[in-house]
Amino acid sequence: MRLPAEWEKQSGIQLTWPDESTPWYELPKVQECYAHIAAAIQRHERLVMVTSDAGACLDRLGEIAAEKGLTIDLDAILLAQVPINDTWARDHGPIAVYGDEGEKMLYDFVFNGWGLKFASDLDNQISRSVFMGGGFAPDVQMVDMRPYVLEGGSIDTDGEGTLLTTRECLCSLNRNEYLTQDEIEAELSEAFGLKRILWLESGAIDGDDTDSHVDILARFCSRDTIAYTASDDPDYPCYALLKAMERQLQGFRTLSGEPYRLIPLPLPKQQWLDGYPLPASYTNFLILNGAVLMPAAGDPLDEIARERLQRAFPDRKVEAIDCRALLSGHGGLHCVTMNFPEGYLP
Repeated sequence: MRLPAEWEKQSGIQLTWPDESTPWYELPKVQECYAHIAAAIQRHERLVMVTSDAGACLDRLGEIAAEKGLTIDLDAILLAQVPINDTWARDHGPIAVYGDEGEKMLYDFVFNGWGLKFASDLDNQISRSVFMGGGFAPDVQMVDMRPYVLEGGSIDTDGEGTLLTTRECLCSLNRNEYLTQDEIEAELSEAFGLKRILWLESGAIDGDDTDSHVDILARFCSRDTIAYTASDDPDYPCYALLKAMERQLQGFRTLSGEPYRLIPLPLPKQQWLDGYPLPASYTNFLILNGAVLMPAAGDPLDEIARERLQRAFPDRKVEAIDCRALLSGHGGLHCVTMNFPEGYLP
């Protein structure tokens, strides 16, 4: 088995459309953000849209596109109409894996609302429902990974057998508490054909409720480059944890034994909702064919982060998208998307 890196050739990106049935603050602003993301995705590859009401989804997308001057090809969207709880496609979406002879598989892990924190009974069925409805290419297989709980935002890979993750999330209670860390490592290594797992022992962002998903903390940009969230504010609640993570990243080595090229991404100014901190992170970027989408936070640091990511991806244009609306749901750009490698879509 091989878990491909996100920078490998893709066939498309999944979004799950937010509507009145989903628990979003200021839904119109969230839908506008989704429309901007959809337009950016379509400039580079195909868009899959999971929605509880396909007609209403297309009507709203068309309305926003006309109002904001966006180019969205509604006819080109691959639609899948299924019941949903929420819209975090990175975590309820299937994870694409290649077999030894090029077989294309989708792993359907259990999604239990980030450790039983939120309702997930419908979201846990999305991948299977889309697959049974013909949403993927005919030669794609779906593999039932129950009872193992895993969210796509909790793992990142270099595509060559190295997995980056956090102990805080994968070993948390209410996920796979019946397994030790060594047993979890063995399960993942077999499922993904891994050579090793790099476990981050520290790292957190204030307001995060995923138990430290790695996709807001540290991400592979290439097989020898890692971008990570850094803070230079000693008064920030998670400052010590982020500094400890930075030191651990400095000690990691590539498969060839070399230190990683590390790219620190600044932490945006803290934002709040009803007195609760929101977990903004530039590390929650999305890699596309020929581009990288970075979540902007309406902060002067946006451009600094974009320039640093551009150095990490010299062959792709880094585009900033205002994703402040997504912070109301305590997530970001990478969190609301799921990528499918080349050949996975019909």
